[in-house]
Amino acid sequence: MDYSPIVAQVWGMLTWFIPAALLIGLLKSPWAKGQIGELLVRLFAHWQLDKQIYRRLHNVTLNTPDGTTQIDHVFLSPYGIFVLETKNMSGWIF
Repeated sequence: MDYSPIVAQVWGMLTWFIPAALLIGLLKSPWAKGQIGELLVRLFAHWQLDKQIYRRLHNVTLNTPDGTTQIDHVFLSPYGIFVLETKNMSGWIF
């Protein structure tokens, strides 16, 4: 019995299924969710905030007594300083 048509059909299905499964697995990872969330905040800030009023800073690293800390987004304006930290967590964040 010739199994080559069955093997060809299974191989054809796997050529799109395996990359799709890997992509879905990557997009569900906490790292990818964090990157996508930061990108969305950056894009919305770029589109929605007036560039004459708001100064945008992203990925700011500050020295602390314990080493360094990183802040995702800082917006400076005449109305105040706004600090945003994007997280992919549940529960309390301290």
